[in-house]
Amino acid sequence: MPDQTMIFVSMPGLRRRDLQSMPRLSALAAAGAVADLVPTFPCVTSPVQANMLTGRTPQEHGIIGNGFYHRDRREVELWVGRSGLIEGPMLWDRFASAGVTSAAWMTQNIKDAAADFIVTPEPIHHPDGRMDLWCYSKPDGLYQRLFNDLGHFPLMNYWGPMANIKSTEWIVNAAMWLIQRERPRVNYVYIPHLDYAAQKFGPNSPQAVAACAEADGQLGRLFDGLGSIGIAEPAILVVGEYALTDVSRVLYPNRVLRDAGFARIDERDGAEHLHVAESVAFAVVDHQFAHVYVSKPEEIDAVAGLFEGVDGIAHVLTGRDRAAFHVDHPRSGEVVLICEPDTWLAYYWWHDDAKAPLFARTVDIHAKPGYDPVELFFDPATKAIPLNAALVKGSHGAPATQPEQFAAIIANWSLPANASALRDTDVYTLIAKSGYSEPRP
Repeated sequence: MPDQTMIFVSMPGLRRRDLQSMPRLSALAAAGAVADLVPTFPCVTSPVQANMLTGRTPQEHGIIGNGFYHRDRREVELWVGRSGLIEGPMLWDRFASAGVTSAAWMTQNIKDAAADFIVTPEPIHHPDGRMDLWCYSKPDGLYQRLFNDLGHFPLMNYWGPMANIKSTEWIVNAAMWLIQRERPRVNYVYIPHLDYAAQKFGPNSPQAVAACAEADGQLGRLFDGLGSIGIAEPAILVVGEYALTDVSRVLYPNRVLRDAGFARIDERDGAEHLHVAESVAFAVVDHQFAHVYVSKPEEIDAVAGLFEGVDGIAHVLTGRDRAAFHVDHPRSGEVVLICEPDTWLAYYWWHDDAKAPLFARTVDIHAKPGYDPVELFFDPATKAIPLNAALVKGSHGAPATQPEQFAAIIANWSLPANASALRDTDVYTLIAKSGYSEPRP
């Protein structure tokens, strides 16, 4: 295997049951192996990818969500992107030490990593509000070359109400473009497509089934394209990251904190804004969990008590209790909320939609102190993002304790003997033991 090109596909939302709608991926599983993949809490993109790339859990590598509150800067930052936030060595470092070239496509927390080739979105924001499409790339000039041949990465199709298969199609095209020219030995390819329909309509909806077929078509193009450029027997590993569950209930932690007098709300220009630096407590919500940051230690128990026994909240963690769920880390909130699988959390703090800040009705993943799947929807009447969190029908993030919360892992080589289920942290060992990260003599 070490003499082969490896394709490591990270496909959030992929479950074993989805293979019945994915003939190309099903054929790969039949020729190799398939097992359940059990993600480590919190079961969301950035932590799970860091788990796979380090072999460690969030409380060890520090990626405790898709974002967190910087206590020193007194600001929330989601989708940070920088590799330096991951504590400890990663697979990229092992590859580099072994002289194995690697490429990373749209991976989280990847900027400045040791991979030889990196492409990830980095739009240019102008002071007047305009935005130009662009991507961070390594080496310098790589994205310009891709743009010259393939056009811009379609960011509007990667997230938001226009999210569709076009973003995955571009990623596959770009990966093939690079493999043909540079032949990196290990290629991490992020395929986001299953996430969209599963969140909008539910993971078992007809739309989600159709999305499986579309994604499978792109995988087929990738597999066939490798053969057409002379890579006849690549090693292929496809990992589902996490599975989504149907949700029928949404909760609003920041409204609870506001009503209890812990969250500071300022009104300006007719809108209400959450003042995180002046709040005693506020929540950074992330799908089915939230980190609640409490500035006064004497109020931690009172803040936690607000959520104890609330329908839809399965766990309220403080102190060392967070260790049992792998989030006892300095970046974590003093209180961690975990939902039941049928519930998710919205970041809203206002009670009157007329008082919502302007960014609430836009696709603005950096202005909001929490993940907002409502950005997938569009209201034709207002020509903006609606403020109806009940529209969301699928979510993830809660601990994967039931089979319907397990993702899938598929390889065209043998997985560990008798492995019916693997942890996401096992992916690191699986790749390391394959020989790709062993120093060459």
